[in-house]
Amino acid sequence: MKVTSWNVNSIRTRLGQVTDWLQANPVDVLCLQETKVIDEDFPAAAFTDLGYYAYAYGQKSYNGVALISKAPLEDVQMGFGDVMNTAAVGNLDDQKRVISGVLNDVRIVNLYVPNGSAIGSDKYAYKLNWLALLKQYLSVQLSVHPRLNVCGDFNIALENKDIYTDKNRDQHIMSSPVERETLRDLLSIGLADAFRKFTDEGGHFSWWDYRTNSFARNTGWRIDHHYLSADLYEQATSCTIDTTPRGLERPSDHTPVTVEYAVSAIADDD
Repeated sequence: MKVTSWNVNSIRTRLGQVTDWLQANPVDVLCLQETKVIDEDFPAAAFTDLGYYAYAYGQKSYNGVALISKAPLEDVQMGFGDVMNTAAVGNLDDQKRVISGVLNDVRIVNLYVPNGSAIGSDKYAYKLNWLALLKQYLSVQLSVHPRLNVCGDFNIALENKDIYTDKNRDQHIMSSPVERETLRDLLSIGLADAFRKFTDEGGHFSWWDYRTNSFARNTGWRIDHHYLSADLYEQATSCTIDTTPRGLERPSDHTPVTVEYAVSAIADDD
């Protein structure tokens, strides 16, 4: 079973690139972030025409997440509020950043973590609060689903080797010590980085700034991740970054990251 995470930076702008990639790489579930479109305008037909099922949770011009699946998903949940109580969630579902569904007893959680803008800013505080709630949310999910795949644009490079340079690392959004420690604390509930199971060295990135010709120079960051529960981590057979779409004309600044694990793509009939 293959699951791909891809921040497409506007599904309507990149629709052709996404459907072309999906036809060439027919994964079981494609998790999209930053779709930037309300649900009614999500181009679901482009995926159903290819034989996929589409589930969207979005808003106009910003954020937004979606699941594209070969088979119907079970128990699709939108936002924190489908799992957490209203008092705990507060206003953190106003931005559409969380969607999940179940395929073959695997709960797939697709996230678009807030960027945080700048260390010490209001948006930075929002990011840390959001991640704190995410830990609670994933703890609940893990208690119900021992096979858990948490993926998406985390907007955090967890290790030094996930960034092309050490310069100003501790003062940079997405790599500040507090962000990293917050993510490590979240992972301590029982999640591990699928990519690092297979690839230990640095120099592998999933995001390149549009500025300064960063893709051609490979001055990137690895901020798109698949974190797996213990059971699923043991079953993982690969985790790869496909840099090809980043080299297209008018690409997303992110590129697809795919994990594969030894779980049947089609559930057995009861």
